[in-house]
Amino acid sequence: MKTFSLAILCVVLGTMGILSAAEAQRDFSPPPDEQQLPMAMHSEMKELPSITVGRKKAQLIGADNRALQAAVDYVAGLGGGTVEIGEGEYVMHDSLHLRANVTVRGTKGKTILKKADGVVSLLAIDGDFGEQQITVQNTTGFSVGGGVAVWDDRAGGFHTTVARIAGRNGNIFSIDKPLMADCMVHSKAKAATVFPVISGYHIEEARIEDIIIDGNKGSNIHLNGCRGAGIFLYRAFGTVIQDCAVRDYNGDGISFQQSNDVSVIGCISEGNASLGIHPGSGSQRPRVRNCIARHNGTDGLFLCWRVRHGMFRDNILESNGRFGISIGHKDSDNLLRSNMVRLNHQDGIFFRNETLGMAAHRNRLEENVIENNGVDKEAAGIRIRGQTTDLIFKNNIIRDTRPAESQTQTVGIRIEEEVGQLILEGNQIEAKVKIDDHRKLKSQKGD
Repeated sequence: MKTFSLAILCVVLGTMGILSAAEAQRDFSPPPDEQQLPMAMHSEMKELPSITVGRKKAQLIGADNRALQAAVDYVAGLGGGTVEIGEGEYVMHDSLHLRANVTVRGTKGKTILKKADGVVSLLAIDGDFGEQQITVQNTTGFSVGGGVAVWDDRAGGFHTTVARIAGRNGNIFSIDKPLMADCMVHSKAKAATVFPVISGYHIEEARIEDIIIDGNKGSNIHLNGCRGAGIFLYRAFGTVIQDCAVRDYNGDGISFQQSNDVSVIGCISEGNASLGIHPGSGSQRPRVRNCIARHNGTDGLFLCWRVRHGMFRDNILESNGRFGISIGHKDSDNLLRSNMVRLNHQDGIFFRNETLGMAAHRNRLEENVIENNGVDKEAAGIRIRGQTTDLIFKNNIIRDTRPAESQTQTVGIRIEEEVGQLILEGNQIEAKVKIDDHRKLKSQKGD
């Protein structure tokens, strides 16, 4: 019996020895397809940093921009990952500043970022270009850590400064960015606690998903779309905005400037004071699809300056205060396909008046439905101005389906005097005047 037990023990120990030896021989060398990431000295990881933030039942608890920013900065400090925001309303006293390689994801239909009530004060003394402090007459509502915009009657657009208040000494506030222009008291220089609700500056590969923006328009002064919007990007390359909604912002809904390869997918921009979706300032290769822009103060989709090689498809641009789509200054080589453009106050699609070197050449408009545009006065489904040339209009439906006495989209396509060559192919046009062509030479194909 003892001999038998000893034999079993020897077998067990021998087996353990074999397993240990096998384990010792496990090959941990990198497989042949493993490579380091382009901008890091390690290979791609399957598990990345993540954190939950919310009003309750989260790893980080809070109900304003500070908690959200802390979560984003934590993940960014580890090289990127995901921030999950729980349901509920979060009051924003400053932007949620996006970081490179960080995904910010809300709870679908339930995560609301609301712009705090804003205040405005005239400056007490001039703010000089490059200066990083302002002196305001009325300090009420201005606080350290809050967002602020500074401008005067001559310094708008990109010359508006949007920054954060970094410190205070009585009526003097320091800011974390230099003033972009002289802001002079005699030109009614002012500071206001207005800013984008979500913003991204000088970043790459950020994502925003399932976030609702409440712009609180009635309690905030207007901020121009070059420096602000409900969601605003500046040199934020490759950023994705998906399944978000921006409502009631006193400015643009979604604006991205000098930002290449941005994708806006499945978003809603409605009831904002200015533009619905505003790609501009040299933003190349934008992708805007399956979005809705409606009831905005001016245009549903506004291609600003130098928007090229973009794709805009399957969007609804309706009931906006000016044009459904506006396109102009050097906005060339874009594809606009399968969009619904309807019920806008003026022309459905509007090509702005530009000289030959600056016009919106070689754009393709295919399979769009352009209907029932014009409110209270005559409009065209498509109006082409300036020295724009080499446009292609193919298989579009242009019509007014309202009762005859209510129809104001009375012209299908209006072509002004200086417009160059066009191709019109397979379009279905129902209008009192199908083609209103004012060019002197009408030898272009499709005329």
